[in-house]
Amino acid sequence: MPAPFQHFEPHGHGGPRIREIPLRMIMPNLITVLAICAGLSGIRLAFEMRFETAVVMVLIAAFLDGIDGRIARALKATSKFGAQMDSLADIVNFGVAPALVLYAFLLDRAGSPGWIAALLFAIACGLRLARFNVLDEEQNRSSWQSEYFVGVPAPAGAVVVMLPIYLVFIGAVVPDRTFGFISSGFTVLVALLLVSRLPVYSGKKVRIPGDKVLPLILGVALFVLLLVTYPWQTLSVSAIAYLVFLPLSARAYSRRARLEAEKEAAAAEPPAKG
Repeated sequence: MPAPFQHFEPHGHGGPRIREIPLRMIMPNLITVLAICAGLSGIRLAFEMRFETAVVMVLIAAFLDGIDGRIARALKATSKFGAQMDSLADIVNFGVAPALVLYAFLLDRAGSPGWIAALLFAIACGLRLARFNVLDEEQNRSSWQSEYFVGVPAPAGAVVVMLPIYLVFIGAVVPDRTFGFISSGFTVLVALLLVSRLPVYSGKKVRIPGDKVLPLILGVALFVLLLVTYPWQTLSVSAIAYLVFLPLSARAYSRRARLEAEKEAAAAEPPAKG
């Protein structure tokens, strides 16, 4: 059976000739494979008790898995094979790897409830990704509604669910049995957020004014520097800020929905007779 990227063309002298594939078509799939390797390596490192490196590998996997699709679109290298690869990588890097690393480090202290919480998170991530891929969340939604995700996206869930680990790394909490139970409950909460209908602002249609581009670049550079210098503190603050952002996003969605409904009602009213 030919490899996925092989395409045989008739050749007049000695059988079929394999069509050459441009390197740009292969790059996104290579990134996807590297993301899978990073996620699975994070699981191995966790069970070797090298937890900080394990978390870093899972975060790298989530980052690579989050950009491979964008790179494919930028290079005009999208393909059905790449889409299937990306979906398989998503469940590993956003669901299985964070759940197992979290369990090996902390949730196992809670016993069976910790394992159940880890399983629920991995399953919820799979359901979230399946809903996104199959139901096409942009379908039957107005333009303003498409600015919001339905439920917390899987990459954000993977980063946020490891908040208990970040807090232990910075010494804010003690990783005992009690915190294991608390972390199990938090893991289930994030799993519910993944499969919820909570509107989460995506920022996909944000336009940056020209005079704000340089400050934005400076702000991103500052965040990266803080992430490199103080990784666990920066990740802790970022995860908590994201959780605070969720109810604000839902409130903004409700306000926008009310305004749009009022506009539709006003447009539907018959004009007043003179």
